[in-house]
Amino acid sequence: MFKRFNNWLENRRVKKMGFTAQQWESAIADWPVMQRYQGAERDALRDMTFRFLVRKRFVSGGGFQFTDAMCLKIATMACVPILQLGLDWYDHWVTLIIYEGDFVPNRPYRSDDGVVHARSPALSGEAWLRGPVILSWASICETGAHARHNKASNVVIHELAHKLDMLRDGANGAPPMHQDMRAGEWHDIFTAAWDRLQRDYHKHRPLPLDDYALTTSGEFFAVCSETFFEDPHSMKEHMPKVYRLLCQFYRQQPVPIAISGM
Repeated sequence: MFKRFNNWLENRRVKKMGFTAQQWESAIADWPVMQRYQGAERDALRDMTFRFLVRKRFVSGGGFQFTDAMCLKIATMACVPILQLGLDWYDHWVTLIIYEGDFVPNRPYRSDDGVVHARSPALSGEAWLRGPVILSWASICETGAHARHNKASNVVIHELAHKLDMLRDGANGAPPMHQDMRAGEWHDIFTAAWDRLQRDYHKHRPLPLDDYALTTSGEFFAVCSETFFEDPHSMKEHMPKVYRLLCQFYRQQPVPIAISGM
């Protein structure tokens, strides 16, 4: 009964918000990933985007004046990973803070050389364990399959992957498994991929994703996730086992399965 009432109330709020399909299409027209979603999937993603905007709160960072089109684009990028999972996977947080460019967190920072600095370096995105998602609009505009050091980049998907990861024991690269998945297999395959890429990195061999992935296990999952959606063909070619597990986790197949005889 309560679920039915909440759904009715949310439908009213979506209608009152007043966004149209045309506005949504215009906002996401320059994002190539959207070419993958057509027909019923595209309709479902649009509906989820509108519901996301009803459930979440967008806040200006540093006085940045964002527009409705920006919110529609950010919300769509946020919904792509959970299209087959559902908006409930984002129920544990509410606020998105949008800065015009990179932002500097007001907290101490310890650099690799052990020196503690008064403030952290500038960031393009951040996800708090029990708090908001913070994003740089400038970095969102640099989204693409070859946008960061010629590697895939999507700061929205990256930070939202952290939020999914945090649902189980913090951002450690091990999000909640579905019933048909095995946590042991996830650990073994991701660890093997991590170890191989670490060896390649130290031997100055080319990597299939941005080397920021090698910072921590949590960053590894987040970078793999943005690569999975922005450059899935490369991931499937160079990291096929990780690609397969991400297909299972996100319940999506970004690279169409070849059909014999077609």
